[in-house]
Amino acid sequence: MTASIVKQQLHAFGNPEKAEHAKYFFKTGKGQYGEGDQFIGCTVPESRNVAKANKNLSFEELRKLLNDEYHECRLCALIILVEQFKRADNAKRKEIFDFYLANTHGINNWDLVDVSAYTIVGEWLLDKDRSVLYWLAESENLWEQRISVVSTMAFIRKNDFSDILKLSEKFLTHRHDLMHKACGWMLREVGKRDEKTLTGFLDKHYRKMPRTMLRYAIEKLSLAQREIYMQK
Repeated sequence: MTASIVKQQLHAFGNPEKAEHAKYFFKTGKGQYGEGDQFIGCTVPESRNVAKANKNLSFEELRKLLNDEYHECRLCALIILVEQFKRADNAKRKEIFDFYLANTHGINNWDLVDVSAYTIVGEWLLDKDRSVLYWLAESENLWEQRISVVSTMAFIRKNDFSDILKLSEKFLTHRHDLMHKACGWMLREVGKRDEKTLTGFLDKHYRKMPRTMLRYAIEKLSLAQREIYMQK
C-alpha cells in the first residue's frame, strides 16, 4: 500500500464537473479560505471506500497524502487515521495523536477538521491534560483554531462542557464565520444535553455573540426562546 496507489484509486472516481463545483463550495478563489485547493471530483463515500481498502497505510505514506495538492488525498489520509485510531491500543493512539498535530498543515479546510478532530484529538484528550487545545486556540492558523473547538465534541458527548464554554467565550470576537459556525455548532450540542448550561451561557453573552454563532447555538431551543435571544 502506498500513497501513489491511493491517489490512483481516487483519480479513478474523478469527475471534472464535481471538481469544479467543489472549488466553489470550498471557497478556493483568491483571498478565500480555501485559496488554491485542487479537487479530483470524487465523493466522500468514494473516498471512504478507498480509505477502507488502504486502512493499514503507514505514517510515511499518510504524510505524503497530507502533503498532496488534492483535497481528496488529504481527506482520505484523515479517514484512514481515524479508523486506525479506533482500532489502536493506547500506545498507538498516542502516536496517531502526535502525528496528527505534527501535520496540521494538511488539515486545511473545515471538512478535513470536522471529519477528524474530535475522533482523534478529542478522544485522546478525554482523560488527559487539555492544555494543547488552548495552544491550538492561540494559533494564528484558522484550521488549528477550529480543531480546538471541534475536538470538544468528544467531551460534550460525555456531558463535559467546560472547555467548549471557555473556547466559545474566547472566540466571541473572532473575525471568521467558520469559527462562529464551529462554536455555535458545539454550543447547540451542549444544549441538546443540558439546556440550562446553554441558556446560562447565552444569557451572559448573547448580546455580543456573532449572529451566526448565536443562530447555530439556539437552533434546537423553542421558538419563544429563539425569538428572545435574537432580539439583540
